[in-house]
Amino acid sequence: MSKFIDRPRYLCALGGAIATLSNLPRTIPIIHAAAGCGGNIFAALNGGSGYIGSGYCGGQALPSSNVGEKDIVFGGEERLEEEIENTLKIMDGDLYFVTTGCMVEMIGDDAISVARRFKDKGTPIFAADTGGFHGNSFKGYEIVLKTLFAEYVTKKTGKKADTVNLWGIVPIQDVFWKGNLTVFKKLLGELGFHVNTFFGEGETLDNLKNAGEATLNIVASETFGIEAAQVFQEVHGVPFVSIPFPIGPHGTEEFLRQAGVALKVTDRKIENVIKKEKTHYYDYIQRLAEIYNDIDLQRYAVIVGDSNYSPALSQFLAEDMGWLPELVIITDILSDEQKTLVSKRFANYSSKVKPEIVFDTDTSNVKKHINRHWPENHGQRYYDAFSPAFIVGSAFERDAAEKFGAPHLSVTYPISNRVVLDRAYAGYSGALSLTEDIFSLLVGNR
Repeated sequence: MSKFIDRPRYLCALGGAIATLSNLPRTIPIIHAAAGCGGNIFAALNGGSGYIGSGYCGGQALPSSNVGEKDIVFGGEERLEEEIENTLKIMDGDLYFVTTGCMVEMIGDDAISVARRFKDKGTPIFAADTGGFHGNSFKGYEIVLKTLFAEYVTKKTGKKADTVNLWGIVPIQDVFWKGNLTVFKKLLGELGFHVNTFFGEGETLDNLKNAGEATLNIVASETFGIEAAQVFQEVHGVPFVSIPFPIGPHGTEEFLRQAGVALKVTDRKIENVIKKEKTHYYDYIQRLAEIYNDIDLQRYAVIVGDSNYSPALSQFLAEDMGWLPELVIITDILSDEQKTLVSKRFANYSSKVKPEIVFDTDTSNVKKHINRHWPENHGQRYYDAFSPAFIVGSAFERDAAEKFGAPHLSVTYPISNRVVLDRAYAGYSGALSLTEDIFSLLVGNR
């Protein structure tokens, strides 16, 4: 029997599906689940994402069948059909998507067939089984993308050589997703490509519908969105490349070079873009040189987060900031194959730093891992202390940071102690924002 997860850093598959759909333009999620599922999901999404708010037809206004005892005994498909009819009358959307909760799947309701009755009459509606037992938020994201790629995206015979699609950054689960997608759009734009991100600024449903025209799909992750990319390739014949999420010069250079090779961009053009971005980056970073050295701002670091952010943050701190990220705790539920893949990201740093990598889903174990790596002082005159220190994680790490007297910055979900608008941490420009946030904490009491 599987153990429970102490304070998980994600929602169930239904929550991930709702987060994904709520951030597609003019898309209306319809929940087929017990009363309370939608409200609880919104509270978790809003409270853990830097206070994103309800958005368009979201939050407490999400349509829901709110099945009750009668529906559970006799079946809830009739109730779902009624809910869809009323939603179409009241909610002004261009795309509707039925998502399901655990209870209605356990009693055998066929939400996909119910939605198909409306679809056959010309309604732009789709459905997928997203009950919580299918997995967590990342799985919900994957399920929605697979459904839309297979059923909503139009099949195209011709491809546009200058168009690419990019995903792998999970809306809300990556609290900075919208700003990060803008960064990727700019970087790939400098290589000469138009980029569809689906969930970023200025995106429309037409971009998603016509995504089959792209010449390549780029998944900015080694763990999220891979299944969806495989479906896209099977249905639309568009190949994909998986490139790790980058933060800072070292990671972003790797991203640009891998993307450039896959897109058949000349080496000269790739290097020109890298040179331009690095010039801009270091023009600002050099301002910190004196204060960094004068008051010794180098730190030991503990990083706690998902498999996108943890490797990127560790590389940035070690290779670009000159810190010592000695302990990295990755909180995702990953297969052994995925763990091996992610672990390779921490090898061969030019700085020779070798972080200890721990895969652990339980929040309460963070303090234990820190104590194991840096044993507490039990009266010894000399001992290896966790100092000077910094913890990069989520709002859950505030207690650990207070215990060890370390500054703390929330970068990964859940983030309830910061308001997040258009901030980004990806790429060169995102690394400037991250550096600003980190060092502002260190000098905040001067």
